[in-house]
Amino acid sequence: MDDTKTRILSATMKAVRQYGLEGARVQNISELAGISPGAMYRYFKSKDELLIACFTYVDQQAAEIFEHLDFNPKDISADPMRAVKSLWLPYFRFWASHPDETVFYHRFRDSAVFPKYDKMRDASYFGTFGNMVRAFMRVFPSLRRVNQDVLWLHVLTSTVMYAKYVVEGLLPNDQETEDTVFQFLTVGLSGYLRAKNPEPNV
Repeated sequence: MDDTKTRILSATMKAVRQYGLEGARVQNISELAGISPGAMYRYFKSKDELLIACFTYVDQQAAEIFEHLDFNPKDISADPMRAVKSLWLPYFRFWASHPDETVFYHRFRDSAVFPKYDKMRDASYFGTFGNMVRAFMRVFPSLRRVNQDVLWLHVLTSTVMYAKYVVEGLLPNDQETEDTVFQFLTVGLSGYLRAKNPEPNV
């Protein structure tokens, strides 16, 4: 990506963190990016277009995490919760270590712009993660009974929300926080991570 465009995206997220989605202005963003307001419009025609570009940029970064994980589907049945945590923990740590991106992402998902954009967006860059999810479903067919929209909304929204609390200093960025958040997120999921129904008692 063009260096100037990257600077604009980073400056936008920083501005949103400082001033909010509504409060962030082209003037604020251009000053943080070190360019003129006119130069910004050569890259983005509107503020909504800029916000969507920021969301996609961060979302792709988050998706890329799964491209670099050492994931072996054979490990799933041996210790399913450990397998889940091996995928979740790098994702949570990404958000906890990127304050501007996390606050922006959280606010944009709650904005009036997001629902319409979400219906038409191409999230194919999460292909590797999708393959990992399908691997879990092959081992644990009961996962297919879960409403997938509810499941991933729960995991995604909660993960980013807790990471936002970390970057805002409301929660400590430590092992105990990670373990507690993971426990809260997965307590309901554990009941579905069974390869088959247990044999009835005789």
